[in-house]
Amino acid sequence: MYTFPYDAVLFDLDGTLTNSEQGIICSMRYALDQMGVEAPAGLDLRCVIGPPLMDSLTGILGLSGEEAHEAIGHYVKHFNREGMYLYSVYPNIRSILKMLRDGGVYVALATSKPVQPAMAILNHFGLTHFFNRIITEEDNERVVNKPELIRRALPEHYRHAAMVGDRFYDIEGALENHIDAIGAGYGFGSEDELLKAGATHVVPDTESLRAFLCPGAPVPRGFFLSVEGLDGSGKTTQVDRLEQSLREYGFSVLRTREPGGCPISEEIRHTILTTDHMEMCPSCEALLYAAARAQHVHEVIRPAVERGMLVLCDRFVDSSVAYQGGGRELGADTVCQINAPAVGDMLPDATVYLEVDYRRALNRRHNASSLDRIEVESGAFHARVQETYEKIIRSDPKRFLVVDGEQDVDTVAADVLDAVLSRLEPEIED
Repeated sequence: MYTFPYDAVLFDLDGTLTNSEQGIICSMRYALDQMGVEAPAGLDLRCVIGPPLMDSLTGILGLSGEEAHEAIGHYVKHFNREGMYLYSVYPNIRSILKMLRDGGVYVALATSKPVQPAMAILNHFGLTHFFNRIITEEDNERVVNKPELIRRALPEHYRHAAMVGDRFYDIEGALENHIDAIGAGYGFGSEDELLKAGATHVVPDTESLRAFLCPGAPVPRGFFLSVEGLDGSGKTTQVDRLEQSLREYGFSVLRTREPGGCPISEEIRHTILTTDHMEMCPSCEALLYAAARAQHVHEVIRPAVERGMLVLCDRFVDSSVAYQGGGRELGADTVCQINAPAVGDMLPDATVYLEVDYRRALNRRHNASSLDRIEVESGAFHARVQETYEKIIRSDPKRFLVVDGEQDVDTVAADVLDAVLSRLEPEIED
């Protein structure tokens, strides 16, 4: 059992758990445009991140009370429609919250953001379940000062508590409640601002925050996610989209691919795929894939999962079973035996399969770019690949997340993300 330095930790939201810059500034600009108001010359609009919205509009931007009420209406409209979806969760925040909760630490949120947008953001990113208590402003116009929000968020009994925030409001509020004030130096307040406010400690990034709040505690195991599909299924495009979305949700993503992913494996990839080696026999091909995979697992995948990262891999061993076992007709069992030493116990925790008929996939691929040594194979070859994928999925249905890849790109991306999030954290609501 690990001893945590604090038995109660409170967090601010904007600039501490989430990077809210784009969402807040876009909504603020929209509100000012609707009012026909320009921000004061030379003003960095990031200064409105942190204070209550009414304070920002009247105290920083100089609007009258009546103008501020109207601007808030425009701001809220844009924020609910677009702004909140421009947020992203900082790296390592999910693991910090999980480690604290798993360690028995009381975890709370104390934010000046009103209840409706605060809860919408927490629910959207699947963070709500990490908190014992969530304290917010009641609305955009009724201001509760930060010391009072922090007081309400604290548990009735605690031994040693801390507030983590990125602006002087958070620091001063913590000190008024006689608890430690940890400055999030990666947020929107400068280190100088945080220290002048009296921060007990300032961390430069979330990795340092994790080390400070959870010293010596093991980082939770990561997640191994592979993406499979026929050549031409849109797999690379969807992996790009999925990587971006998972990063926005705060997952620490390591993107990799097969064959390849590390120098030795990338050299093998070139040997396998170049059309200079059309004479390569199926057994040689299967063994080369397995060799590349062995180094990839050893050098990249296993260490990253053990460090708590989400490994997002474009193809893995299922591709070998489908393409060499089925397409080359070596047999699934033979290919599994060849790959057993390479894979070991590192099968994916979940696998996305983009379901596209091989004929449509081939048409897409032929129209896209030059083909590699595998892609130039006959339609019968690719039909066998598709059939083998379908057999693999039927044999292990719990691992596979099957998505209709023949829909438009945006719909496929949304379906893939929903399927992956439901597997990673069922608490996420979208």
